[in-house]
Amino acid sequence: MKLLIACLATETNTFSPMPTGRLAFEAAMVSREATKEPGNLFTAPLHEWRRMGEELGWEVVESLSAAAQPAGTTVRAVYEAFRDEILGDVEKHQPDVFLISMHGAMVADGYDDCEGDMMARARALMGPDKVIGLELDPHNHLTHAMIENATLIVNYKEYPHVDAPERARELFVMAADAATGKTKPVMRSHDCRMLTIIETMKEPAMSYVQDMKDAEGKDGVLSVSLTHGFPWADVAEVGARTLVIADGDAGKAEQVAKVFAGKLWDIRDGLRMDYPDIPTALDIVEASNHRAITLADMGDNAGGGAPADSTFFLQEILKRGMIDIAHGIFWDPVLVTMCQDAGVGARMKVRLGGKICAESGEAVDLDVTVRAIRENMTQMLGETDMPMGTGVWLDADGVHLVVSSLRTQNFSPSVYTDLGMDITQMKALIPKSTNHFYQNFEKISPQVIHVRSPGTVTPDMTIIPYTKRDGNYWPKVENPFT
Repeated sequence: MKLLIACLATETNTFSPMPTGRLAFEAAMVSREATKEPGNLFTAPLHEWRRMGEELGWEVVESLSAAAQPAGTTVRAVYEAFRDEILGDVEKHQPDVFLISMHGAMVADGYDDCEGDMMARARALMGPDKVIGLELDPHNHLTHAMIENATLIVNYKEYPHVDAPERARELFVMAADAATGKTKPVMRSHDCRMLTIIETMKEPAMSYVQDMKDAEGKDGVLSVSLTHGFPWADVAEVGARTLVIADGDAGKAEQVAKVFAGKLWDIRDGLRMDYPDIPTALDIVEASNHRAITLADMGDNAGGGAPADSTFFLQEILKRGMIDIAHGIFWDPVLVTMCQDAGVGARMKVRLGGKICAESGEAVDLDVTVRAIRENMTQMLGETDMPMGTGVWLDADGVHLVVSSLRTQNFSPSVYTDLGMDITQMKALIPKSTNHFYQNFEKISPQVIHVRSPGTVTPDMTIIPYTKRDGNYWPKVENPFT
């Protein structure tokens, strides 16, 4: 049995002004030997697939792995070059099983559905009977082209995405069973007509995820996935969908997908988030006796394609004269280089933020002390190590700011502590992240508050200016089924 493994992944915010080109991929990962390098969110599955394939005595062929930090639309020539390299390996090696890690919300110039395009082209090369397995982030656009051409699709179940390796192992087992004739998987999906942020480490979504797991392996159901949808993409098939894989029974898959869509609808009120704005969140901090309260800067999440240079929180903090606040990660490679030249201990005048777009706010001029500089920083997301580049701790007279050379969201308090900051002395920690921060920050914070901050990743699903889908989805309308 021959297995081909590959990765091509980015999450496209079509409202972001930053193009996703070759340099964006090279800054994150472009490799033909990803399984010989530390695994990240998207390449950790390849490590699992290689190990499991080799344990079965399969021939394992590794193709390209290319991943980029979420940003704006991918440059067409870059997508096509990466796609064609992987497809060239498919054509050359003619695998029995092709497993690929993608995001599911990649948009390129001329391609609203890069994953569906990849699946269709791979199917044309492999024929109708070979196995194609696709692992996706749940913030995907589950399109007809993906379902029609892949044999198996599995989403991560958790948000934060701490379970990519586990889902990869499940996908491999199902692919091996299909390739050896033990099962005949069929997939069906159901449109939930919903679009919202689903935090799976809290109720009611936590129990929903457990229900999905409990349904698997029973009555012919092989897998249950939930596509949350990636709201910040203007594509026709954006939205929440359930996906079920059954063994040879399309009716069963369709019926279970519909049941889980109903379950999601039933818990919608528990998913309706009333996020405070920045002034309200800072009022909570000022009134509290606790330390290390976490306030998430949701609107400037690099993991959703935002620039990670907005200053709305910072301006309000300075306006109030608050101190003992730790905020970041700000993306500013030029400022990082300036600090490296000046050195630790230097007193500097700097201009921070407000560089990329109107949603970044106004630039802020500060007198700062460079407290620490550290190269090759990383953060943990579940079992995976996420690169941050060079990190710098700037102290603006009690307002503590972390700046990085690579654009990334804040996954962990290690962003602060690895630079030597004592977070127990901070009144508030303000990570630029929508929800991936939660797994690590809730362990050390007495209170975690998601904040409705301005930016290119607004958490308000009702105001996103779609042109390619209608507005008939909850919560934009209370009942999209009438």
